Amino acid sequence: MMLYREYPPSPALAPHVACLWTAHVRPAPGALPFRHRVLPDNCVDILWQDTGAPAFAVGMMSSAVIVPSAGPVRTVAVRFRPGSAGRFLGIPLDGLSDQRAALPELWGASAADRLHDALWERELSDLQRLALIENALLSFPQHWERRASAARRRAARSQEGGLALAAVRAIEAAGGALAVEPLAARLGVSRQHLSRQFGQQVGLTPKLFARITRFRRAADAVRGRRHPDWAAVAAECGYFDQSHLIRDFHDFAALTPEQFLLPLGD
Repeated sequence: MMLYREYPPSPALAPHVACLWTAHVRPAPGALPFRHRVLPDNCVDILWQDTGAPAFAVGMMSSAVIVPSAGPVRTVAVRFRPGSAGRFLGIPLDGLSDQRAALPELWGASAADRLHDALWERELSDLQRLALIENALLSFPQHWERRASAARRRAARSQEGGLALAAVRAIEAAGGALAVEPLAARLGVSRQHLSRQFGQQVGLTPKLFARITRFRRAADAVRGRRHPDWAAVAAECGYFDQSHLIRDFHDFAALTPEQFLLPLGD
């Protein structure tokens, strides 16, 4: 069994953080390892777990992953808004796509270990742990300025550019049904320049980001429905036809649309 809950960030972090979240995995005695499917969501997360292993950042995902949990695990985490994680990780995000990076490598061992110890060395509530994470995020820009080289400071600051964020807003407003060429023209840049900046600051190409946005819209539209009209769902979510919808379910969930509606393991 997994208990998952999301929490809104503090107002100071709301422009950059989509949510903070917790997950408690508690397998029943003698049960098989718990598995859950994680779909691409166009976000970057940092996870802290009570396993003793270092915290880690998970980059943008281009396909689903199945996460097994053989024993009890408690997780507290932060999920960044698209285009905002670079401000807190200090690296271009295209190198983190479909990867994970240990937080000590990004923040330095001293800062990462200090937060890890504060989270797990004594008994705290979930809200208390999340408050510690928020305090660390609020102090990160100053910490980074002190420890990073001049080149890496420039790289970190470049993550704050407005071009990629403007593109993210446009793609999300269109539900993913937006081609890159007209988007670049609207923003007054070449397609190549937009793709390069978007990759560094968001972690995916604009085209892939748009496809995942559209897929997430379709997945949300059918969740909880037993027999959806797939052709109608495709039209509603901006797909050219039903075959394109099926392709996205295959690419991003590794399932047919019908299989997607079944519980994991069926």
